[in-house]
Amino acid sequence: MYSIEQFKALTVPASMVITQHSRKRFAERHIMIQDVCQAIQTGRIIEQYPDDFPFPSCLILGYSEDRPIHVCASIQDNVMYVITAYIPDPAKWEADFATRKEETK
Repeated sequence: MYSIEQFKALTVPASMVITQHSRKRFAERHIMIQDVCQAIQTGRIIEQYPDDFPFPSCLILGYSEDRPIHVCASIQDNVMYVITAYIPDPAKWEADFATRKEETK
C-alpha cells in the first residue's frame, strides 16, 4: 500500500489532480488547496482502502494552522488524486482524530 512519504513527494501542483467537484467541496468546507498540501506534509496515513475503485486510496490525518484535516487521496502513475478533504467531526472521531468512534446501535 501507500506510504506518507509517497504523498509528501507528490504534494506539488504538477503532480496533483484535484477535480472541480473536490474544489467545490473544499470551498463549502472553508478548506484551501494550501490547507490540503499542509495537511499532507504534516500528516500520517490513518486508514488504507485497498479495494477502492478505480485504484486504492487512503485517509491522511494532518494539520493546517492547528486545525485537523482529513484528506482522502490515491496515487497512480506518480500522480496524486485528491478525492476529498474535510474537517473531522468530533462526534464521529476520537480526540486524536485518527480513531473512529464506535457507532452505537
